[in-house]
Amino acid sequence: MPEPPLKGAIDVHAHFITPRLRAEMEKAGHGGPDGMAAIPAWSPEDALSVMDGAGIAAALLSVSSPGVHYGDDRAARELARVVNEEGAALVHDHAHRFGLLATLPLPDLPGALAETRHSFDELGADGITLHTHYAGRHLGDPFYEPLLAELDERSAVVFLHPTSPPCWEATTMGHARPMLEFPFETTRAVTNLVLNGVLDRYPRIRFIVPHAGAALPAVADRVAAFAFSTGDPPVDVLGALRRLYYDLAGFPLPRQLPALLTLTGTDHILYGSDYPYTPDWVVHGLAETLVSSTVLSTEQWQSVLRDTASALFPRFAPQP
Repeated sequence: MPEPPLKGAIDVHAHFITPRLRAEMEKAGHGGPDGMAAIPAWSPEDALSVMDGAGIAAALLSVSSPGVHYGDDRAARELARVVNEEGAALVHDHAHRFGLLATLPLPDLPGALAETRHSFDELGADGITLHTHYAGRHLGDPFYEPLLAELDERSAVVFLHPTSPPCWEATTMGHARPMLEFPFETTRAVTNLVLNGVLDRYPRIRFIVPHAGAALPAVADRVAAFAFSTGDPPVDVLGALRRLYYDLAGFPLPRQLPALLTLTGTDHILYGSDYPYTPDWVVHGLAETLVSSTVLSTEQWQSVLRDTASALFPRFAPQP
C-alpha cells in the first residue's frame, strides 16, 4: 500500500454526526443542511478509516452547521448535552485518535454557559465550537461577552465555523450556502471580533479560523484602512489577524495559502479536512496536493500538519 500523504497530521476541522443528531436535524427540516444535498454519512469506523488512509493521527470532532438549536431553548440544551456526551464517549473509546470541540445551545446564553462548564469540567473537552452567528447576532456582538469572559478565563481553544447568514434567501442565487456564503460569514464574524476589540479584551482565547481565512487575506488591508480612518481609537487589524490561528480545510491551493501567508506565519496555520462534508476521496486528494506543494518547506509543513496543533492540544503532542 502507498504511504499515507500526511504522516501523522492533527486535523482540527473534522465533524461528527451521531444518529441522534441526524434524527433531530431531519426532524427540524435540516435534511439538506445549508442547501447541501443531504447530511453525509458518518461513523467512527469510517472516520478512522479515512484518517488512516490520509495519514491523520488525530481529529478534533465538532458539530457543523446548523448546530443544535432549532428554535426551542430546552430542546437545544438537551441535544447539546447528548451530543457532547456522545462525543466524549468517542474520545474515551479512542483517546489518541479523537478530541472533542464541544457544541453549545446558543443563542440560549445561560444554557451555553452551563454547557461550557459541563463540557470542560465534566467531559474534559479539548475546546469549544462557535458558529459565526446565532439568531442574527454575529460573534463580536456584546451579547456574547459573558461567554467570552468564561472562555478567556479557561484559556480555551475556540473553533469558528460558518453557518447560513440571516439573509441567505436573498444572497445565494440558488446555490448551496457553503460555496459563497460560508467564506463571507467567516470573514464577517472575524472582522466583527477584531473591530469590536474582542481579541484585545480576551487575549487568552485561541481562535481557529476555518478555510484558510476565507476572504480575510483579500480584504484585510481594506478593513485595516477603514479601521484606522474611522476607529476611535484606531484598531490594529493586521496585528489582530496575525494572532489568530487558521486551518487549511477546503481548497487552500494554489491561491489561498500564499495569500494567507501575508497575514500570519506557519506557526499559526493548522491542517483541517472538513470530513465528512468533504468526501473521503477529496480529503485524500487535497492531502496529496498539500504535501506535494513547494509553497512551504518540509519544516514548515511539519509545523502546519502537527506541531502547532500539538501546542494548542498538548495531549496529542508526541510522547518523548
